[in-house]
Amino acid sequence: MSRMWYYQSELTEPNSENIAMQTPWLAPIVWDGTFQIEILNQQFRLQNVSIGLVVFATGKYIAFLKGFLKTAEMYFMEGHRVKYYIFTDQPGSVPLLKPSKGRQMVILETQASAHPWNTYIYRMEVISYFSQQRFAKEVDYLVCAHVNIVFCNSVGVEILSSLFGTLHPLFFGLPRKSLAYERQPQSQAYISENEGDFYYSGAFFGGKVLEVHRLTKFCYLALRMDQAYDIQVVRPEESYLNKYLLYNKPTKILSPEYMWDKTLPITDGFREVLTNWGMLEKVSKYPWTDSKQDFQGDLRLGQWSVF
Repeated sequence: MSRMWYYQSELTEPNSENIAMQTPWLAPIVWDGTFQIEILNQQFRLQNVSIGLVVFATGKYIAFLKGFLKTAEMYFMEGHRVKYYIFTDQPGSVPLLKPSKGRQMVILETQASAHPWNTYIYRMEVISYFSQQRFAKEVDYLVCAHVNIVFCNSVGVEILSSLFGTLHPLFFGLPRKSLAYERQPQSQAYISENEGDFYYSGAFFGGKVLEVHRLTKFCYLALRMDQAYDIQVVRPEESYLNKYLLYNKPTKILSPEYMWDKTLPITDGFREVLTNWGMLEKVSKYPWTDSKQDFQGDLRLGQWSVF
């Protein structure tokens, strides 16, 4: 991929109460109140859009699924058509929650594996495969989320776009050299110290189905290539995602309100936002989970059953 050299975007303006509302490539940065949600709701209802929410609940992480689904029912895409796509190795442990009107729960069973490779590669492979083979026929947008999160306030159609990413609160407002990009030049996830826009969380991203297919396919193939050469990246959950979004700019970016973690320290840049704006927590990590920890259990492509 060809490289472009340019100054890093600023999220906050020094000595000012202003924060960035738009990227240099004219993508909106979504903070609470950025859009009139009533107007957006009407537009999306007229289009009769449907949204797929993809989540993996394998191994011990099945324990988080009930909280995830209950809060999604309360706050996620209220008044719109939603399909919950739940990938799990324990279908019998999926909570018996009746979705509200216009919503459907789809359980996709997968078998656990003792494969030593990080399960991230399988999640990307599965999302890529199903996006092309099934999701594109059933929903208009996909939102991919970690199961160990809860929805705390309304998360609606303001997030929907061709391709969106979410700013990671731990790296909010930091210079490029301080971002946790992969720095091994031989890795497919490599980003040099003089490149980069923002650091995106791997726990909440999405967009149009085929755009999500392209993103997850890149992550899957790039990780496969690195593994073929025995290259281990530090943060596989986010390194390949950030590489893709560097060269395939998201059309909408969600503020750290959409992926907050109460255990994270407050950086100077984020403290300015808290002081001037106040923080409305929309999506939050469970405070007792490690935000860097990956899901447990592996997935084997081709071993799903639908209930």
